[in-house]
Amino acid sequence: MANAPKVFIDGEAGTTGLQIRERLIGRTDLQLVSIDPTKRKDADTRAEMLNSADAVILCLPDDAAKEAVSLVSNPTTVIIDASTAYRTAEGWAYGFPELDKEQRGKIAASKRISNPGCYPTGAIALTRPLVSAGILPPELPVSYNAVSGYSGGGKAMIAEFEDESAANFTKVPFRIYGLSQAHKHVPEMQKHGGLLTRPFFAPAVGRYLQGMIVEMPLHFATLHGVPSLGAIHQALADHYAGERFVEVASLDEAKAITTLDPEGLNGTNRLKLFVFGSDTSGQARLVALLDNLGKGASGAAVQNLNIALGLDEAAGL
Repeated sequence: MANAPKVFIDGEAGTTGLQIRERLIGRTDLQLVSIDPTKRKDADTRAEMLNSADAVILCLPDDAAKEAVSLVSNPTTVIIDASTAYRTAEGWAYGFPELDKEQRGKIAASKRISNPGCYPTGAIALTRPLVSAGILPPELPVSYNAVSGYSGGGKAMIAEFEDESAANFTKVPFRIYGLSQAHKHVPEMQKHGGLLTRPFFAPAVGRYLQGMIVEMPLHFATLHGVPSLGAIHQALADHYAGERFVEVASLDEAKAITTLDPEGLNGTNRLKLFVFGSDTSGQARLVALLDNLGKGASGAAVQNLNIALGLDEAAGL
């Protein structure tokens, strides 16, 4: 334990930070260190913590994450940023190991890793394999429809659904948002999905804490080759063959499903993909199921940490 790598979570009191800490505490292959709560806003103390750690996980708003990065002068410190700040930035490895066959190596070799967003994890997982396989034209204007538990919106949205004293408290069971088509996750979806056209994104939030479904509808007439449910499913299955955390449901399993529970993978780092639809209709409904706080946040951060430090990728997961 004495020689185990030191890990510091900057922002461990937040929703994602708490879940990451829960996954790391008690592990013997690393040392989890914390800052004195009274000195969290002291720049010198934070800089000391950041530079003395082998790896830092930032669970902060974008501007605060950028400030934290600026405090790191130790060239050996690995930074895993859970904010949106660096997800499309040059010099940062995108922390979705299953993106393609080279991505794990990029993460392992990098000192700067950007944790994916929850919605993009599902969207990219569905899109990238089809673009890579030549089935989905990269210039196609695809659409993503999604619903998340309210924990995905951070403290403000949690208050909206839980705190009756909050100014924005609501009892609605479901609501759409991101109506201006300026959602901060869209550039990430486009870049790492391999798309040339900005995708259309329609997010929604339900009155439940966590769990997420991301969908991508497709018309066969807009795809390359001789598309079918089988061809689409095979491209996804081939891409994720042998993966520990990403599973593609069989066509038989998908055919037997009449509904899908967004909370179905809560508490896990798993991501499950489904291909619904009909060859007769010439339409497919691709669906990703995940925990927005698991594979969509804390689980992904721990997975990236394990890869970056050369530890068992599934440790703590």
